[in-house]
Amino acid sequence: MSKKVSALDMPDVPMGQLPEHLNLQRTHVFCKSDAPIHTEGIQYSGAYASMGVDNSRGPEKFSSNFKIEIIRLTEDEIEFDMIGIDPSLANAFRRILIAEVPTMAIEKVLMVNNTSVIADEVLSHRLGLIPLDADPRLFEYQSENDVPNERNTIVYKLEVSCKKDSPRNTVKTDQLKWLPNGSELEMATLDKSAKVKSYTSFSCSQDSLPEISKKPLGIKHDDIIIAKLGAGQAIELEAHAVKGIGKVHAKWSPVASAWFRMLPKVILLTEVKGQDAEKLVKKCPVNVFDIEDLGNGDKKAVVANPRACTLCRECIRGAKEELVELKRVRDHCIFTIESAGGLPPEELFIEAVKILEEKCDRLLSELS
Repeated sequence: MSKKVSALDMPDVPMGQLPEHLNLQRTHVFCKSDAPIHTEGIQYSGAYASMGVDNSRGPEKFSSNFKIEIIRLTEDEIEFDMIGIDPSLANAFRRILIAEVPTMAIEKVLMVNNTSVIADEVLSHRLGLIPLDADPRLFEYQSENDVPNERNTIVYKLEVSCKKDSPRNTVKTDQLKWLPNGSELEMATLDKSAKVKSYTSFSCSQDSLPEISKKPLGIKHDDIIIAKLGAGQAIELEAHAVKGIGKVHAKWSPVASAWFRMLPKVILLTEVKGQDAEKLVKKCPVNVFDIEDLGNGDKKAVVANPRACTLCRECIRGAKEELVELKRVRDHCIFTIESAGGLPPEELFIEAVKILEEKCDRLLSELS
């Protein structure tokens, strides 16, 4: 709990301002050699009312202070800074990305023939974890009573074999073929005279749909090993992919990883020169410090790359704690998203924002 401090106890501090030590405790986490301190956030809006400081967090104040700066963007990964945001809200985005942003994954495997050493259940599990190159926003969820159709199901076919007296055959994901017209297998019926129907009910070919024809459905990575076949072994199956979310099964999680950390702040409390500077530079495994040449053979340590700090705390163990101070900025989060393939990483974050917005709208509507 925060301790109430009266402005009368600190006559040198003008009204409407916090003393430096209190302001640092409110905005930073201090990292000591054994454990961090001041980790509790000051949430109460009137915590500093006696000093004329408003600690409330209204929408207007948030929107005026919040901003995003993109640091790195590739096809599968994005790193950006979220400035002016509480870590609890950043963690909400992380959890939504992992568990609630939908994606496509193989759910049903129709096994025709499998003479490999991999059991049917294990093979089906491996297929379910393969990242699919399919935009989940183009498809609908499939309920238990729905018939698989071109709007809720993607069908893939795998038919491979290894001839006798041939070397082992490595089966990779590039051998999974997309069937835009749906399943090619027929349902078994007890009555042989009855009309046999397909496992799916595609009224049109998926590659004829405008939104799908722009980018054919496939596999994100074509070099993932599915199985290895020995001489005389074969696999023939159909795999049906549907839309789902990560909280149901991890195979529907759209990210390989989504994580954030508060911005590190590394401060040299005194000048570190000579051999002490060299020892300090060698102590850090991620090259946060560097040597600056002062001329005449003198050199000192400088903080060259504080952002790279992982807070291993090697630089402050023992007597070095008097030389270096480590902090984390509480409202500055470094966010990293690695996409599994269904959507680009920047699109995944936008979808997470939409989901959080829907949750907020639903809460407000239920409260009103």
